[in-house]
Amino acid sequence: MKTIIVYSSQTGFTKKYSEWLAEKLGGETISVKEASKKDDKFFEDFDAIVYGGWVAVEKIHKLDWFTSRMDKWHDKKLAVFCTGASPATFSGITALLDRALTAEQKKYAKAFYCPGGLDYSKMSLGSKMLMKTFAAMLKGKKNKTEDEKAMAEHVSASCDMTDKKYLEPIIEYLSDKAPELSKTTDMQKCS
Repeated sequence: MKTIIVYSSQTGFTKKYSEWLAEKLGGETISVKEASKKDDKFFEDFDAIVYGGWVAVEKIHKLDWFTSRMDKWHDKKLAVFCTGASPATFSGITALLDRALTAEQKKYAKAFYCPGGLDYSKMSLGSKMLMKTFAAMLKGKKNKTEDEKAMAEHVSASCDMTDKKYLEPIIEYLSDKAPELSKTTDMQKCS
């Protein structure tokens, strides 16, 4: 199966997962910036197209690049994965994945989550300020939920939660042994 992974990566975690996925599937990677320069014909020869993006303010960065082209790719295996600073067990992941694709898009693609991390040294100033503000808000909050306690710990400093095991559900889905999308449309998260 000829596979391409298109990715958007701010600090390297999404790029790392994209490269691991390409290595495992014998596919290739391309940044969304480079993919945006390609015409539709470039993607015709691929059997599977995967988009990977990082999460910011509960949205997947540049996901619209992928979703705006999906209707041309109904004959291909399609998947989306996102990375973020939240642990895989964070309760908000399910809602994030559910919002990532419309009901129609879920007929053709599946969304997954892979914990990434934070690298404050590589973040843009705006992202860094946003995360530091969020960390301060969490730190100052009284009566934190378990999710908020875990998130406060993860955003207080740079961390790396990447692990190849989080790609297993994506690989299974993309493999020929994976169930057809029409038989199951619920979102999955890497756990």
